Amino acid sequence: MSADGTPRARVLVSVAELAADLRLSPGPDPADGAPVLLDVRWALGMTDGRERYLEGHLPDAVYVDLESELAAEPSPEEGRHPLPSASSFQRSARAWGLRDGSRVVVYDTVGGLSAARAWWLLRFFGVDDVRILDGGLPAWVRAGYALESGDVVHAPGDLVVRPGHLPVLDADDAGELAETGTLLDARAAERYRGDTEPVDPRAGHVPGAVGAPTAANLGDDGTFLDDEALEARFADLGLSAAGAGGDDDDVLSVGVYCGSGVTAAHEIAALACAGIPAALYPGSWSQWSNDDTRSAAVGDRP
Repeated sequence: MSADGTPRARVLVSVAELAADLRLSPGPDPADGAPVLLDVRWALGMTDGRERYLEGHLPDAVYVDLESELAAEPSPEEGRHPLPSASSFQRSARAWGLRDGSRVVVYDTVGGLSAARAWWLLRFFGVDDVRILDGGLPAWVRAGYALESGDVVHAPGDLVVRPGHLPVLDADDAGELAETGTLLDARAAERYRGDTEPVDPRAGHVPGAVGAPTAANLGDDGTFLDDEALEARFADLGLSAAGAGGDDDDVLSVGVYCGSGVTAAHEIAALACAGIPAALYPGSWSQWSNDDTRSAAVGDRP
């Protein structure tokens, strides 16, 4: 995979790069250098992700269930997709065959909107070399590369997870950041405005948050916009790599939320491509809207 040192190369891998990598690497083991492929087949309302995976997936890819492996049990207090505990995530990651030193590629069929959750969690728990397949399975197929069917199970891994490698916000942090920095709402524009709310108990957005639908990070083919376009998009929101804080800052000036902390991870990946670090509010609107003590804003303005 690409090792050109750019921010984008730390986040994304193209289908051509991955195909070349797999041809050169004999198996999904750190000693051999091959990446472990994780298929995160999920979207809001989808209930047949595993069945679709079994019908066709990238060679040697392991299925990952977002609801049970990339989230804890939902609750009004914590939201629809709370972060999994370290012990739970470690069990899942070992079942996928991950070891200390594993390289990982995650993908889906929706432009990375669900795979980014796995990317973010793996990075959060200390896996350094993990990338999103740009364009996912559709891009792989368009390029003429083969799929395989059936289930894939690797030998159990021995990964030891270490949480805390990426910043997170709780509800109080998110509300404060909306006033003192930039809090992005990654949901569709109609949900941000409060025109509709199909899932959560109240419509609207966190007061002070800026609407930035994560789907706008993608081109028509489902791949991420190029760096120049992403930088321009975030510049229109008043964000740049120079002004967003950094790894040594105690508090970042940019945070992201969505409905339940899934597609917000995609926004964080796009920001990372542009060199802009950002914190995730995992509880997101599903937590905020269940707390009657927290106000909701509506309309186009923060």
